[in-house]
Amino acid sequence: MRVALGMEYDGSGFCGWQTQPAACAVQDALERALSEIAGEPVATVCAGRTDAGVHALAQVVHFDTCAQRPDTAWVRGANTLLPPACAVTWSRPVADDFHARFSARMRCYRYLLLNHPVRPAADQSRVGWFHLPLDLEKITLAARLLIGEHDFSAFRSSECQAKTPVRTLSRLDVVRRGDYVEFDFCANAFLHHMIRNIVGCLVYVGKGKFPPRWLGEVLASRDRKRAAPTFEASGLYLSRVDYDARWGLPGARRSMLLELGNGN
Repeated sequence: MRVALGMEYDGSGFCGWQTQPAACAVQDALERALSEIAGEPVATVCAGRTDAGVHALAQVVHFDTCAQRPDTAWVRGANTLLPPACAVTWSRPVADDFHARFSARMRCYRYLLLNHPVRPAADQSRVGWFHLPLDLEKITLAARLLIGEHDFSAFRSSECQAKTPVRTLSRLDVVRRGDYVEFDFCANAFLHHMIRNIVGCLVYVGKGKFPPRWLGEVLASRDRKRAAPTFEASGLYLSRVDYDARWGLPGARRSMLLELGNGN
């Protein structure tokens, strides 16, 4: 049978999602826990492979097993075996043709940036930081240039393994809430480091290094060397993965981390 799970995790203590020889990844921890619950080896597939230091509030995973277990075993049972920084939030049996990655229609990420002269301490692993004032009107004008289907090679890591650099970015909203700036991205899929590279460019525009039109020029160039350096991982969250309603999967829980800027 095939089972789908929802997960959330603080990525600061992991070397990313994907399994590593040092067994330091979220996938390593999850597969150890599920294998113990199932009484057999379990291999997982996720909706979005996050990098080291990147967090998830709505990761979706599937796995196949011969073990018959109640949903509570895959949730509460697995959580007793997982480290405190990651947890299974829900479990559902799904059809054999469901695929956590390929069935996803859209993925959404939020980048949470502290825009304040003093660096964060308590939240240093949970937010990005930039110390100079940012002009959100200019950032918003630049962000609009990226909406739609484009070749995003200029924002692609040299280590990216995607077969094509073309992606459809359907949403890029930028909102200031107090000292925090929220960047919300939604697309059919993302390239390796794409969001963090775009955030770096938007910060360049916001601090006045380049005018908004510069971002369109970078996009058209398809040249990674024209873009800003990759921004830090700590502020990035996988916030939502959308699937067709026929799969009957629940959504993400609200997180206090993403309510920081809302004053709640």
